[in-house]
Amino acid sequence: MRSATKATKTFSLDKAILAEVKRSKGTSSESERVNTLLKFALDLEKRAALYEEAANFFASPAEAREDRRAFESASLRAWRRG
Repeated sequence: MRSATKATKTFSLDKAILAEVKRSKGTSSESERVNTLLKFALDLEKRAALYEEAANFFASPAEAREDRRAFESASLRAWRRG
């Protein structure tokens, strides 16, 4: 794991969460474990937002899908020419 720049922040965590971090930290420090978990959670949150955005995009009405197909076909023709 790369070395992190220390920035002292104060957060309140449930005792149960602290106990789980301590239990699952393995050979790394508790700070490293918390950083790993936070990075994972942020990545998971970002992926969930992207999936939601994709679901909203493809849930559009049929007319929009027809327009999208026409645009896609025109784009493919233009790429083939270029």
